Amino acid sequence: MKLFKKLLCATAVALSTAGAANAGPVLNNWVFNPTGGGFAGGQVINEYLDVNGNAFIRLTNTGNNNFNFTETAVFNITQADSNGKLFPLRYAGGNITATFTAQGTGTLGGAFTFTGGTIRMYQNPTNEQYATTAGFYGANLGNQIAEFNVLEGGGGMVNANGSPVNNGQVSVFASAAPGMLDSGYFFRSNGADLSEESILSFAFTNANTIGRPDATQVSEIICQFAGFTGNGCNGNAYRNRNNQYFFIGGNGQFKLAEEDAQVPEPGSLALFAVAMLGAGVAVRRRNNKA
Repeated sequence: MKLFKKLLCATAVALSTAGAANAGPVLNNWVFNPTGGGFAGGQVINEYLDVNGNAFIRLTNTGNNNFNFTETAVFNITQADSNGKLFPLRYAGGNITATFTAQGTGTLGGAFTFTGGTIRMYQNPTNEQYATTAGFYGANLGNQIAEFNVLEGGGGMVNANGSPVNNGQVSVFASAAPGMLDSGYFFRSNGADLSEESILSFAFTNANTIGRPDATQVSEIICQFAGFTGNGCNGNAYRNRNNQYFFIGGNGQFKLAEEDAQVPEPGSLALFAVAMLGAGVAVRRRNNKA
């Protein structure tokens, strides 16, 4: 309990040290309209959009158990706040997906952190497209409605093989400048369109290694989207390889937060990520002892 309280304090310090020109509070009761039809027809989002998806990660050894990595991922966004109000069912043509490409560094058996990347969100005006053979696993079809630049920081923990620790918690911080969100989709609770503002996004996901992705995942995500040419893409069967490449599945939450005049300092974001990850570890340890 004492450790948990200390980590929560560290989280508060990490946010407070960013200063007035950095990240503000997470947005609550914002409005999202998955068809782009405006504020009046949108759904109130208490806090987050639910996301689930898959990623292919490649490591490059840089010596002394350190590595660089690239990640290529696809995600499906079906509802908000786990409320069961599925976008494709409630909104005709409201199927929302996303792609994620990022780079970073890490240490085997230790932590990793992102150094940059891009999140792109799409809306398909006709039908559900995710997990198909169109585009990149169907995740980049339809209209691009938002783009976020991944900020330095965030990350998580990996084991000695480079894979996320069991049910590994991964955090991603990103920002969008005015014009990077399409109008008609994202709104404040008072109806102000967020496309005209600078905004931060926070994604927190649980990641687990998948030893044998299915044939469509291999061909669409690993071979096509990631451009991999090894096993699975050259006629041989795909298998994860320790310290080199692996495939993961994940689910989590996508949140928006205030952003003032400037982007948060990377050091502040990294400290925030460490505190959040540590808090998760403390909770799991406490639950295990219960």
